[in-house]
Amino acid sequence: MQRQTFLPAMSYLLVTSLVPEWNYFSAPLFVNSILVFVLAGLFKTQNQQQAKGTIFNVGVGIGIASFIFFPTVVFMVWAIFALMLMRPFRINEWLLCILGMTAPYYFYPVYLFLTDQWSLQKIIPYIDISLPHFHQSGWIAVSSFFLCALFIAGAYYVQDNLRRMLIQVRKGWSLILLYLLAAILVPFLNAGDSFENWVIAAVPFAAFHACAYLYPPKRLYPLIIFWVLLLFIFVYQYSVTLW
Repeated sequence: MQRQTFLPAMSYLLVTSLVPEWNYFSAPLFVNSILVFVLAGLFKTQNQQQAKGTIFNVGVGIGIASFIFFPTVVFMVWAIFALMLMRPFRINEWLLCILGMTAPYYFYPVYLFLTDQWSLQKIIPYIDISLPHFHQSGWIAVSSFFLCALFIAGAYYVQDNLRRMLIQVRKGWSLILLYLLAAILVPFLNAGDSFENWVIAAVPFAAFHACAYLYPPKRLYPLIIFWVLLLFIFVYQYSVTLW
């Protein structure tokens, strides 16, 4: 964005208030905080001459995230594409990132071995690729409408202002878009019967939603949208038993 603003944080709170499962403390919700740290680290790498420490920390962050919530293993591929996008190709940096990703998976078998709990079943993660199943309702349909409508509006404003952005900012938005593509794949790994896993997409959605509030030339429109969305959230939370 052109200046520091609280809008991404506000948008994140609004986005995660649209679905009941996104308000419960869960592994996917906790992993979002780790991925924000990873995203910030990747942003920094494009302006650093010596970014090996940051890149290793990025790898460790993704490794820990996938260790806590295994479907986020798809973000390992995202990190490699992010390095291709943000920095010139350097094989040593890629190897450092991969080393950081695999670090949690190295120390865990060591821990099992030292505590006499070694078992192959404990090391190999359970993987299942399937379509997610969840309860559908009119409330979810309206929530999906707000999510998609504000995302499309934000994407329009980003595209409209793209030519006036610095190349570093353009790369940043490309990185967020790649983040969203990776997050969309997460619910299809070890799919459940709720929207819980979809919260992984809340961070990139919040970034685009923030642009829908920031860029409109007539300030009345985003104010109306904000208060309508807030009213819907209050009514939804007090009207549905899932809350």
